[in-house]
Amino acid sequence: MSALIRKSFVLCFLCLWLPALAVDVLEFQSPQEEERFRALAEEIRCLVCQNQSLADSSAPLAQDLRREVLEQIHAGRSDQEIRDYLVARYSDFVLYRPSMSIGNLMLWFAPLLMVVGGLWVLIRKLKQPDLSESPPTTGQDKPLTED
Repeated sequence: MSALIRKSFVLCFLCLWLPALAVDVLEFQSPQEEERFRALAEEIRCLVCQNQSLADSSAPLAQDLRREVLEQIHAGRSDQEIRDYLVARYSDFVLYRPSMSIGNLMLWFAPLLMVVGGLWVLIRKLKQPDLSESPPTTGQDKPLTED
């Protein structure tokens, strides 16, 4: 019985390592093509990972996108055409350095607007007269009127 448990344990251990053996093999036609691919993969964000580039990610979608980028390179498309294709398909989020456009203008300037707004509120608060230094008034301070 212990031999069966031992074999089961070894089998389970080996099954845990199977995903690590799945390697995404890409065929490059030249070292320049590989360098171009790697540069593009560093500029493109993995859509399912948190802040990982396409080159760094091991997600299945990243593997598909890597193959897609390589196919586009083999088809003779320029780097900009590949970026434009990915942006058209997945939006500006796919790029680590999205271009400045009207659509994402607020994202570029929101931090600056927040700082300017915070400074404006701070300056207004500092210019307000401090009312806490005047003595508190009571009902006795009112002038008496005769009826």
